[in-house]
Amino acid sequence: MYYFAAYALKIVLSLFGRVNVFQKEKLPASGGYIIACTHTGWIDILWLGVSVLPTKVHYMAKKELFESRPLKWLMKKLNAFPVDRDNPGPSTIKVPRKLLKQEKVIGIFPSGTRTTNQVPLKRGAVTIAAYSNVPIIPAAYIGPNNFKELFKRKKPKIIFGDPIHLPADMPRKEAMDEMMNVMNEKLYALQSELEQK
Repeated sequence: MYYFAAYALKIVLSLFGRVNVFQKEKLPASGGYIIACTHTGWIDILWLGVSVLPTKVHYMAKKELFESRPLKWLMKKLNAFPVDRDNPGPSTIKVPRKLLKQEKVIGIFPSGTRTTNQVPLKRGAVTIAAYSNVPIIPAAYIGPNNFKELFKRKKPKIIFGDPIHLPADMPRKEAMDEMMNVMNEKLYALQSELEQK
């Protein structure tokens, strides 16, 4: 179901213009990892999934998207899993940690919501990466954010950055703070770099 939907989606989206993907070689060739991407609209989710094919991405998605039965069925078929953004608890990282242990790829949007502004990033990606001992791959997207911009054929672009690892030479809390700072810096550096391409 995932591959059928993803490749069909790739064909449909390509009718509006092909995505330019930069530095895809930064993605690890094996093992589980987290892709942390900027988030400006709902279409970036689709293009991110298409850009890394044939790799499957398991997205963390707000629990509200799972409230209707048809949408819940679709989200599960597309490998998404729910998260309570208002009341995150220990169970929030249980599913992604299990997937990462199976060497799957997790997709997270650290801003937590769609925005074109710099906002404080949520710590979910760092927390999961730290407790799963996997790297975070920063990614930035520029392109159409909605149907209107899609029909205007606004060119989509995605860029990936170097893997971010939890520092091994400091206490966990300090290491996580450092990882958070590095992720924040790299995400916005990639966004600026992409704007110049």
